[in-house]
Amino acid sequence: MTNLRDNRTNQHVGVFAGLRNTLLLPSWLVISVFALAPLAIMLVYSFLTKEFRGGVIWEFTLAAYDQFFLDRGLFGDESPKIEWTYINIFWRSVWQASLATVICLVIGFPTAYYIATRPASTRNIWLFMITVPYWVNLLIRTVSMKFLIRDNGPINEWLLAAGMISEPIHLINTPIAVQLGLFYSYLPFMVLPLYAAIERYNFSLSEAAADLYAGKWFTLWHIIIPSVKPGIVAGCILVFIPSLGAFLAPDLLGGAKNFMIGSLIEEQFKGTAGNWPFGAAASMILLSTVLLILMWYSRTPSGTKAKRDNGS
Repeated sequence: MTNLRDNRTNQHVGVFAGLRNTLLLPSWLVISVFALAPLAIMLVYSFLTKEFRGGVIWEFTLAAYDQFFLDRGLFGDESPKIEWTYINIFWRSVWQASLATVICLVIGFPTAYYIATRPASTRNIWLFMITVPYWVNLLIRTVSMKFLIRDNGPINEWLLAAGMISEPIHLINTPIAVQLGLFYSYLPFMVLPLYAAIERYNFSLSEAAADLYAGKWFTLWHIIIPSVKPGIVAGCILVFIPSLGAFLAPDLLGGAKNFMIGSLIEEQFKGTAGNWPFGAAASMILLSTVLLILMWYSRTPSGTKAKRDNGS
């Protein structure tokens, strides 16, 4: 009887295994049309020539990549020098995205821990409070942030009325304003994965550590954080990648001095005066950097362990 049951199970598995590729066709079709095809178009456009009145000329060249990294003078006839303008914009983007990720982690971890340790009947209420502001469009939320932190905005008026400051704090068009925008935009992307990881954490491990006279900080660094590391990694990735390519917060809150790579790319596709090949090349450089970071992490021991833990 057992052998008969096993044979039937194997037959069912074999039938569904044969249908696996067929069942995946809709997913592959959606991914191909809405993800792979646009990336392929951007890759091709990055090697084309800019048309004077906008658009492209179908002549393949490396001019767009050369423009990003090298400065050959106004007419292109000078000896090449490193083009620090775009490189600085790129590294400023990496720095701002990294700092936003760290701030979201510092604020998001205790927030997620607090929510995960509440009674089960109230957790959904706390999660609702975290996510409900993000039902509003990102553009509206960014403009609202600009209204709050401007020189004559509610925050400065409240601080002046309370006597905490003698003159308005200038935040608009500063790196701090960009950080506030990125932090406010992507904080839930950190809180939700952390909450999911902490909720699965076995709190009896913390109790055992306390019974062995381990302090709270020792328990946090050596037991809790290693146990919820997959959630930390997922949250950092979900915050860092969109922050790296953000353009609303830099444009509306940062001004020209705080230009980021997302703003640079967005400018190249505006109207008829943009440089589509250069915008596509900058996009591919940004994408390649992110992919290299993810590939490097996946090959590290911690990345391999995180993938194994998620798979299990």
